[in-house]
Amino acid sequence: MKFARDGYPAIAALIFMMAGGWLISPWISACLFVPFCIVVWFFRDPERAPERTLEPGDFLSPADGKVVEIEEAEHEYVGRAVKIGIFMNAFNVHVNRFPVTGTVKYIKYVPGKKWFAFAPKASEINERLYVGAESEYGRFLLVQIAGILARRIVQRVRMDDIVPIGGRYGMIKLGSKVDIYLPPEIMPNVKIGDEVLAGHSIIGVCRK
Repeated sequence: MKFARDGYPAIAALIFMMAGGWLISPWISACLFVPFCIVVWFFRDPERAPERTLEPGDFLSPADGKVVEIEEAEHEYVGRAVKIGIFMNAFNVHVNRFPVTGTVKYIKYVPGKKWFAFAPKASEINERLYVGAESEYGRFLLVQIAGILARRIVQRVRMDDIVPIGGRYGMIKLGSKVDIYLPPEIMPNVKIGDEVLAGHSIIGVCRK
């Protein structure tokens, strides 16, 4: 199992504490094993492959979780677009991925509240990070939204980075939400209530 590099310090610290605790008392080490397992589970980062052979215009899910929104929305970077909202609970993999190969052209951090991420208004009032990119199918926008348990949004990309389809671009620590604004020629391939996996589930397809 691969782990997100953002978790290396916490994992290493707990290993060190367990080793030190064992020298004092095996019970201390045993007690620390529980939080160690939780941290390891949270920072897991499995390799993913698309659910089928990709066709031109296929967009992969940027996040693990449940589809909670599909609606028209508007943003300064993409204009009017179809937005798909994916709610990530504390048990999902929290590493986020690019839905299609693109060049990062827009990054904006907005401080805010940490309301329940599955609430529709979370997209407007919660702490969030916008990452927009240019692709051969047009502009798309990804929004990482902090939830009531989320403590940090991790940004891994910079302006003009070229990120391949399925490439890791960040993560949100603990329960949260990711919105994706699709280009005009891409239509949703999911419905509300569907469970999706980042880098695996195809959530958008090219309009015929």
